[in-house]
Amino acid sequence: MEHTADSLEMLYEKARKYTQTSLDLLVLNTIDKSADVLSSLASRVFIALAVAMFTLFINIGISLFIGKLLNEYYLGFFIVSGFYFIIAGVLYVFKDKLIETPIANLIIAKLLKSKKSGIHVFDKDKFKENENETV
Repeated sequence: MEHTADSLEMLYEKARKYTQTSLDLLVLNTIDKSADVLSSLASRVFIALAVAMFTLFINIGISLFIGKLLNEYYLGFFIVSGFYFIIAGVLYVFKDKLIETPIANLIIAKLLKSKKSGIHVFDKDKFKENENETV
């Protein structure tokens, strides 16, 4: 009877350790995925910021050039802003297809991507070997 109690106690302890290890692994995987998604988005935001600055200055140059050709600088700025107004309208109409869906797909792909970074999936054979050694 005492052997059964010891076996049950040992089984309970192994189940508790397995549960704690699984919970720790879940927390670590969540942190890893969150860091991966945030770093990917942050790098894309910085690239977009650099492109936006380039675009801003190139558009000022284009506006001044068109204004010089028309002999009125404000007309160059109106023409360039009208061009961007048309682009904004097109983006608004197609925002789901052009903006929201690709961003959602990027985040989902990052979250579902598995890494081969030394985190091993549970191996039943190794567990059985370890279990036989401790008994």
